[in-house]
Amino acid sequence: MFASPRSPARSLMTPSPPPKKRHPYDQWAPDSRALDLVGDKWTLLIVRDLSPGPRRFVELHRVLPGISTEQLRSRLHRMVADGLLTRRRYREVPPRVEYELTERSRDLLPIIAELVRWGRRHEWSTPRNGEHVDVGAVLRAAPGFGVPVDAKGVVQVTVNHDETPAHYRLTLDNGRLTVHEEHTPEPDAGLHGTHDAWIAALGPDSDHAVLDIVGDRGLAQTVLRALSLLDE
Repeated sequence: MFASPRSPARSLMTPSPPPKKRHPYDQWAPDSRALDLVGDKWTLLIVRDLSPGPRRFVELHRVLPGISTEQLRSRLHRMVADGLLTRRRYREVPPRVEYELTERSRDLLPIIAELVRWGRRHEWSTPRNGEHVDVGAVLRAAPGFGVPVDAKGVVQVTVNHDETPAHYRLTLDNGRLTVHEEHTPEPDAGLHGTHDAWIAALGPDSDHAVLDIVGDRGLAQTVLRALSLLDE
């Protein structure tokens, strides 16, 4: 899914500017200027779901249940024009187009993390009726979380769901936590569990005992504490 140094040639595509926002705040204040760019529905979730790396349109649509094809296309078009995303077209057959965060939008990841903290303190619960549950959505917000500076290593997270495991590589380095959606052959630690076990682990009760830990337990527990915001 992610580009490599040997990927075919690619070109950066800049679409024509989108129409003026229908409901701008029109207020001379930094927060209103920021909300003019990121205050629309889905924008911050798109940033969250691109935090592990570039994705194609169909991949974004898959992890954002509830958004229509046309709404997603319009939102991506707007975000590219606003300098929040790049759109790259690879010279392949069939053509492949990927969207990726810019440095400007990566600056939003700590803000998304603050929303996670607020939501966990005031609105977190077990899944509500009708809510789509994707453990990956919780993990993709992790790059904005802080971890101890002395915690270093790679933790492989595996979510077993419907016989198709999902793999996430969480890297701790210099007080930062990064996430990539891929399998890691030789991690320093592993956290494995069923989809329901991960819901229990990341839910309001932070029941980490339901997960299997292999390798460096201290490193794995550091990740779990960060994801559950237990050190705050």
